[in-house]
Amino acid sequence: MNILVVDDEQVLVKGIKFNLENEGYQVEVGYDGQTAVALARSGDFDLIILDLMMPKLDGLQACLAIRQFSTVPIIMLTAKGEDADKLMGFECGADDYITKPFNILELKARIRALLRRSGAPGRRRDGPVQVTRGHVSLDPEGRWVRKGEQSVELTAKEFDLMELLMRNPNKVYSRESLLNLVWGYEYAGEDRTVDVHIRRLREKLELDPANPALIMTKWGVGYYLHDPR
Repeated sequence: MNILVVDDEQVLVKGIKFNLENEGYQVEVGYDGQTAVALARSGDFDLIILDLMMPKLDGLQACLAIRQFSTVPIIMLTAKGEDADKLMGFECGADDYITKPFNILELKARIRALLRRSGAPGRRRDGPVQVTRGHVSLDPEGRWVRKGEQSVELTAKEFDLMELLMRNPNKVYSRESLLNLVWGYEYAGEDRTVDVHIRRLREKLELDPANPALIMTKWGVGYYLHDPR
């Protein structure tokens, strides 16, 4: 597994690199946002860890740039803990968010969980290989999604959220349930994270995102995938 770690705090980067390499990961490092984008474009990484506040190009800008050509899972690191900052990270395409200072064991756990969900080698999946609902087809094993005949790129979390909804059509999930089922742990006070991901899925997969007919809202309750069959 190849991981890219980019943060302008060189001591922190050295510590993360040391701990991840002891876990068997191959780690490449950088210290600014421009380097992050260049390395992501030229390298073959299974996961990227980006700091929010970096020189030349901040983490949000770097994440946006990387999302132009890659759906590699991205974890954002930041000293900021406000919900607005976290939502901005998700808006830019980040899959997870961890606030400094953090326990290295927590970071390792987040990495393992995200790699599992992103279809890392050796991941086993149960159930049918391909699921089709309306005009959207999804293959959990190949990690691909199609809107009609058009291939659509989703981030790891977007894919996992869509897979859950497609496997359980017409079942309404609260935001809290989706956080627990898709993210795998509590995001206290951050249930708007789900709203961000639902909006991005609608933009990518609905025939008319302004009038969704597939990914539906049950007002006051949560979200569900509409399947008339």
